[in-house]
Formats: sequence, C-alpha cells, structure tokens
Amino acid sequence: MATAPIEFVTEPSLTLQLLGWIVAGAVLGSCSGLVPGLHANNFALLLAGVAPSVPGPPLFVGCAMLAAGVVHTFLNAVPAMALGVPDAEMAVTALPAHRLVLEGRGYEAIRLSALGSVLAVLAAVPLAIPVTWGVTAAYPTIRDNLALVLTMVVVALVASERTWRGCVGAVVSFTLAAALGLAALDLSPDAPLEAGGMLAPLFAGLFGAPVLLDAIRRSGIPPQHNETIAMSHPLVGITAIVGAFAGAVVGYIPGVSAAIAAVAVLAFVPGRSGDRGYIVATSGVDTANTIFALFALVAIGQPRTGVMVAFERVGAPLEIPILLASIVLAGLLGFVLVIVAGDAYLEAVGRIDYWKISVAVLALLLCLSYLFTGVVGIAVFCVAAAIGMVPVRVRARRIHLMGVLIGPLFIGI
Repeated sequence: MATAPIEFVTEPSLTLQLLGWIVAGAVLGSCSGLVPGLHANNFALLLAGVAPSVPGPPLFVGCAMLAAGVVHTFLNAVPAMALGVPDAEMAVTALPAHRLVLEGRGYEAIRLSALGSVLAVLAAVPLAIPVTWGVTAAYPTIRDNLALVLTMVVVALVASERTWRGCVGAVVSFTLAAALGLAALDLSPDAPLEAGGMLAPLFAGLFGAPVLLDAIRRSGIPPQHNETIAMSHPLVGITAIVGAFAGAVVGYIPGVSAAIAAVAVLAFVPGRSGDRGYIVATSGVDTANTIFALFALVAIGQPRTGVMVAFERVGAPLEIPILLASIVLAGLLGFVLVIVAGDAYLEAVGRIDYWKISVAVLALLLCLSYLFTGVVGIAVFCVAAAIGMVPVRVRARRIHLMGVLIGPLFIGI
C-alpha cells in the first residue's frame, strides 16, 4: 500500500513574522525575569489579561506567550543570585546560588543555571511523548500516595540537618511556614491589579526580605571572577536531566508546583555536586515544566501553569511542531540572554552601595505585594519576613520554609 509523501512548505514572510513574535516574547520574559520577587504566575496572569486584545494571529501570539514564559525561567535566576530575592520556583536554589556569588563565583553560578535550563529544554523535547505516556499511566498511583511522598521528603530534609539545634529549627521553620500558607494561600483580597495570588508576598517575605535585611549591615557582594565551571560536564548533564524529569511531574500532577518538585529533586542530585548541582537541577525543573505543561494541555486538556492559562485564553491552535520549535528557540535565546544580562546585573549590583540596593528592593517588594494583593499582601509580607528570619537565626536551612506550599498541599490531600 503506497503512502502519500510528506511535503514541507515554507513561507519566508510568515516565518519572519513568527520569529519576530518569538523574539518579542523573549524580550518580555527577560524584563519580567529580572524584576526581583515577580512570581511567574503573576506575570503569566498579567499576560492572560492582555493576550486576547493583542492584535495578531492567535498561533503567533501563543508562541510569544510560550517564549516569554520560557525565557522568564532563565532570567528569574539572576535576582535570586545577585540579591537573594527569588520567586517561588527559584526559592530552593536561591541560597546556594547566592553563596557562590558571595564567594566571587557569580559568573559560574549564572552559567550553571543557564546550562541547567537549556539542557532541560533539549532533554524535554524528545522525552515529552514517552514521559507523557508514563506519567499519565502512573498518575493514579502517584496521586494515591502523594501524602507518603511528601512526608518522606519533609523527613529527609529535617534529617539532613547536622545538629539537633538545626533539626529543631527545621521543624519550627516548617511548621510556621505551613501555618502561614494555610492562613494566606486561599485569600482573595482586593488589589489594584487583577493578577493576584498570595505567592508574591509569601515568597518575597520568606526568602527575599531576610537576605535584604541582613545585607543592609554588610558591605555587599565582592568582585566576581573566573567563570570556569567547577563541575564535570557529564555530571551537569545528568543533573539537568533529573531536573527535566521532575519538571514532567509538575506538568501533570495537580497541586505539585515547580517549587515542591525542586525540593524533592534534591534527593536525587548527586551529593558530590553540592550547591552547583542544586542550581543546575532546580533551573532544569523550572524550565522543563513549561514544555511538559504544554503536553499536559494536549493530553488531558488542563492548563497546569499560569503561562498555559494565558496560552489557552489566546485561543491558539495546538500546532505542536511549531510550538515546540518556538520553545527551543526561546530556550536558546534565554541561554544567551541570561549570561549577558546576568553578568551585567552582577557588575551593576557590585558598583552600588548594597544597603541602598537592599532598601530599594525591599520597597519594590512591598509595592509588588500591594499591587497584586492589596493591603492584606503587605501584612502577609511582613509576617512572612519575620518567619523567614527563624531558620537564619537558629542556623537551619531555609529550604524548610517550603512548608508554606507543602503543608497546605498535605492538608488538602
């Protein structure tokens, strides 16, 4: 039986238009990623609000939305490194990356994050179909045992503390953060912008404010030097692939965010990779999530991320080859942009008195909290900042503050 030949048709003008939309989305994602404390979901909901009114073919607008989301996941690592102010997805890697910056290894940290993200993109594309099949088949088992998985993750994190004081501090930090999450996550306060959600003030307060408050009394970040990556190439690749697989879990399982998956993936990062492995793996989780969320939309018809909500509102057709090509191109652009912008960001921060930067960024975080969540958001930010100081003072790891998400998810199972 003869089969019809496959015909490839190219239209240069349409191709150039599509490239223009992708580049525009990449620029937009760069700008949003570099704003300290701007959570990806807030950014995506802003996109969703304006997307239907953007003039242009829905497919091209959708490609621009995906490009913006992908590039945001590259650039949002920069404020976490330079200022210690992450969004939710970068919270786990913020401290290891910031430590490298304080050691003068900021250029290396930026390149590790860039590699983790771009390798996750390149790994996720060929893995998307088989992983979609596997995760969809395993979903009932994962859902039924999610409470056990989360319990094991929390116990492992507490047990990883080296002292009894650290273990007690970990339990206290987790409990306080979980209580805050239970009290605040479901709030729907009136706010100037209709792109709310309590994640912005929660994570800015828990992870950003304590670093900034401590930094006011310090001399700032030291001069950065030596961009050489002190981690073997095979180990970088393996760690990024682990992050890509974790991104698949986020894309398909309701309630499990990239931040929670990033916590879980640390158990699978080779111990000898240390802080560098955390940076590569968690950057991979954040970026791969965008690709697998697209396939989740195709497979089960549910948008799992804010970017996918924006994409769906545009009414873009699910032309998978074009969408995947747009994501890969955006990933390559993000790889270049994060290195160029990240290096410049670190140099600019190093030239300014750090107390001035800290005060200015704290003011910006308060403004963002108000814009997205109103007066209630400012109160939540202040409470979160106080809780965020607990692990610092008791010398426990700040990762236990992820209880702000894990606690409510556990209670809701």
